[in-house]
Amino acid sequence: MTLDMPYRPQLRGRSALAALAKTSSVETKLFLRDPGSYFVFFFPAGLLLTLGWVMPGFLEPAQEAGGLRPIDVYAPVAVVAGIATAALLSVPTVLTAYRERGVLRRLATTPARPSMVLAAQLLVNLGAAAVAVALAIVAAAVVFRVDPPAQPAGFAVAVLLGTVAAFGIGLLIASFLPTARLANAVAPLVFFPLMFFAGLWLPGPMMPEPLRRIAEFTPLGAMAETFHDSWGGAWPSLIHLVSLLGYSVVTGLLAIRLFRWE
Repeated sequence: MTLDMPYRPQLRGRSALAALAKTSSVETKLFLRDPGSYFVFFFPAGLLLTLGWVMPGFLEPAQEAGGLRPIDVYAPVAVVAGIATAALLSVPTVLTAYRERGVLRRLATTPARPSMVLAAQLLVNLGAAAVAVALAIVAAAVVFRVDPPAQPAGFAVAVLLGTVAAFGIGLLIASFLPTARLANAVAPLVFFPLMFFAGLWLPGPMMPEPLRRIAEFTPLGAMAETFHDSWGGAWPSLIHLVSLLGYSVVTGLLAIRLFRWE
């Protein structure tokens, strides 16, 4: 059951944009003040560096990877992991902590709407995800000579849609959980199964065909497929892009509908 709040004036037009900009600015400062937020920036690059330096054979061509090196195949997966870490582990904890501390209850007495609070979180973490993606690509290219995405425009579209879809899930988790402790328990239960289908343990190109067919229609699996396509020089598959768009719309609308101020 959602919480019905008393009437409050609604922001429109330029006032709404100005309020969103101010809210996003405040959220950005809070994000950067949290030492744990820097994990989001460096996790994808750190994952690739660790795999390349520690795992045997990761820098040698592998037949099961179509002649590519495992590090080449894992680069798109590491980017997915970085985005998913911010979306599914960070966002639910932050928003539920706000609810637990009464921050959201105080916002409920202002013209702010749930959509504005959620949009500010989305914008801040989109920026963080963009930094994380850039660092991962640069680190992989400089250290292991992993080629950057050969279809940059397609990759940019895939990152945008994939990030919005992932954050839609994170915002949905955060929209109704009452405490940060509960969010910390529930979020990993969503994160790890979805990351399995994204290829964290076995990348999509190396999965058995039946498993890959299932995985590519999960949110993070579809994101990984679009990354693999654009990394290899092809435009991301339309069906995967539409799938990500569908997840974005459905989870975003549900998050707004189910949002609880307290």
